[in-house]
Amino acid sequence: MRKTLTLLALAATFTTGAVQAADYAIDPTHTFASFEIGHFGTSTNRGRFDKKEGKIAFDRAAKTGMVDISLDMTSVNTGTPMFDKHLQSADLFDAAKHPKARFVSEKFVFNGDKVSEVVGQLTLLGKTQPVTLKASQFNCYESPMLKREVCGGDFEATIDRTAFGLNYGVDWGFPKSVRLAIQVEAVKQ
Repeated sequence: MRKTLTLLALAATFTTGAVQAADYAIDPTHTFASFEIGHFGTSTNRGRFDKKEGKIAFDRAAKTGMVDISLDMTSVNTGTPMFDKHLQSADLFDAAKHPKARFVSEKFVFNGDKVSEVVGQLTLLGKTQPVTLKASQFNCYESPMLKREVCGGDFEATIDRTAFGLNYGVDWGFPKSVRLAIQVEAVKQ
């Protein structure tokens, strides 16, 4: 009998935890994915992806979460159309063959009640590598305009682009390291 009660208590605990988890949809007007890479040691090239979509599940009480965000590689925007076309070409993002980049995670790391890292897998050019996004800030608030909870933050990581087969310009001295800066806000559904 005691074993049965213990199992029922555990089942109730898991059920209660599942109920507290909430689904969030990224707000594309407050979500930006950008990158930075050095240019011959003189300046920094920057760009962003204008089209993105994704969903997040988040349970603050259980300190768990899930992220699935995709970037449309044809929407790369550096402010220079010729450079954008080169980035989309087979030399770099090969957007015709690999139109999406995707970040998926099921591991949130917390510092107190704030997300400090999101550990996941980034797929780019058909290759998947582990990536940890470090949070420089994270918060949830009740939006006065939407009348719903919004959670988000600023995240960053530095990746070795050659791990994904993005080797263009390495022989000329372009760095392998690319800094990713991700600003995300997601609205509770």
